[in-house]
Amino acid sequence: MATPVPSHLLRSDIATAGEARSALSTAAAPSLADRRVRGIGFKDVTVAYGGLVVLDALTLEVRSGEIVALIGPSGSGKTTALRAVAGFVRPTRGRITIGDRDVTNIAPYARNIGMVVQNYALFPHMRAEENVAFGLRARGASQAVLRERVAESLRLVGMEAYAKRYPRELSGGQQQRVAIARALAIRPQVLLLDEPLSALDAQIRRSMLDELAKLHRELPSLTVLYVTHDQTEALTLADHIGIMRDGKLIAFGASRSLYRHPPNRFSAEFLGRANLLPVTSVQPIGRGLAEVRFGEAVLAATNPHGLPQGADCLLCVRPHDLRLRQGEGGHNALAGIVESVQWQGEANSIVLDVEGHRLRLTCAPLGEPPEPGTPLALAFDPHVVTLVPETSGD
Repeated sequence: MATPVPSHLLRSDIATAGEARSALSTAAAPSLADRRVRGIGFKDVTVAYGGLVVLDALTLEVRSGEIVALIGPSGSGKTTALRAVAGFVRPTRGRITIGDRDVTNIAPYARNIGMVVQNYALFPHMRAEENVAFGLRARGASQAVLRERVAESLRLVGMEAYAKRYPRELSGGQQQRVAIARALAIRPQVLLLDEPLSALDAQIRRSMLDELAKLHRELPSLTVLYVTHDQTEALTLADHIGIMRDGKLIAFGASRSLYRHPPNRFSAEFLGRANLLPVTSVQPIGRGLAEVRFGEAVLAATNPHGLPQGADCLLCVRPHDLRLRQGEGGHNALAGIVESVQWQGEANSIVLDVEGHRLRLTCAPLGEPPEPGTPLALAFDPHVVTLVPETSGD
């Protein structure tokens, strides 16, 4: 059973001054050279509450200076993994490292981490600069250090002009920037972001994504573990993405590679929209391509997972990789019947029935969109579609 952490240790930024100063003496901020080779490590980490396993044997390495996003549906274990790094829950089994330190049983305030959550968690009676300074004051920082770090942290998030404002005088996006500045002020080795943008509206969220990307460029040695359910956030920010389901890590890889070459059905469907067609009889044709059969059609696609000849598998084609073509026939050609057309401003989204399977096509706005029931001919480049094993990822 997971060991609960005593309540007085739960908030890494509100430890007593004595505890915090002791923590700093045993866990001083690493040098820039150290940070380049240290990150976060999970080794066989399991968290269970009674008989319920919520994180199942997670093994994962986050390299120093990179952003790794954990994504998955609610209850998949991604937030539990982040809270285990923070020290808010302790594993039933396994160990967690930050740099070369085993922190599995170390109190949160001694782990040299910063954390930002979705609801800002600012103190309403404190001005922005006082919120940013709070963790430093708890650690007994001098006035000179306070002035320098607070100003620097607010500058990094573009909030130096709002230092004297109370949280109620700031927008949601501005409050979240202050929360990020507070996490950075202690100069953490690791920054943990738990759904930091989910409470913001779409336009502010896009702006904050730009700001987070800029922040990471300015702090290239900072290791970031980012938990989100938003695929766009993960693809925009992360160097690597881990996909979780039912407490297990079912896929992990470089963001672009994982999107283009998902290792299983669940990954293909969860990370971006995907059209999945059942195909058979894999036949290598060179240059990393293979021919497969979909009904009577012979199609070519990449085979990055080395699926064997004769295997049943799925053809994964993203909606924006399908294109309309004049006439019928030709290489990698499909024929479908239009079910619906949606105009989305900068694109048309067309749903078609292709031999009993629903395919979605995304294209530039059409002057005369096709009517439901209209036949359409489709095609795709074999180098941008991929064969996926017929597994869910369990």
